[in-house]
Amino acid sequence: MLDRKQHILADELERLHLHADTTGREWTESAEEAALWLGRTAALDGPLRIEQASPAQLTGVDIELGGSMGLTYPVDARCRPAPSPLHGGSAALSYALTAHTEALSYAVRHAAVQRAVQIVTAELAGTRARARSIENRWIPRLEAELADIRRRIEDQEREETLRVRWASEPAEEAR
Repeated sequence: MLDRKQHILADELERLHLHADTTGREWTESAEEAALWLGRTAALDGPLRIEQASPAQLTGVDIELGGSMGLTYPVDARCRPAPSPLHGGSAALSYALTAHTEALSYAVRHAAVQRAVQIVTAELAGTRARARSIENRWIPRLEAELADIRRRIEDQEREETLRVRWASEPAEEAR
């Protein structure tokens, strides 16, 4: 059963690693684009206008949980961006805001996948340790106990055979 769990978790971990590579690449690309637009906005509008355009509220995150083999981990995460109080500014400011919102969304998705990778990796390591423990400690100990029990049963059977033989010998001498 632990072998089956190991195979399932290993397959899931491989899938999560591929997904993490994809989300990491998306996040990096969107963060680079956001940085580019931020640089343009800083040149056109200045830091004060950028600060005025930043949301007053925090962005919310919805995390969807899922899992396999009794293990729960995030399978998806979505941002609920706070409304931005746009007070004029250049078109670059609008593009920068959109690019940063998109980059944040990709970052949240990537963070969820990374957390899933951590959880599945830890569970897989624990499962492998339990399997090794069973194979290297429990099975040899139980096999040794079984051999000891079989030896005692054989000894008891020999003793019983001797008793039966000794008990039958006086009956034969009496004839």
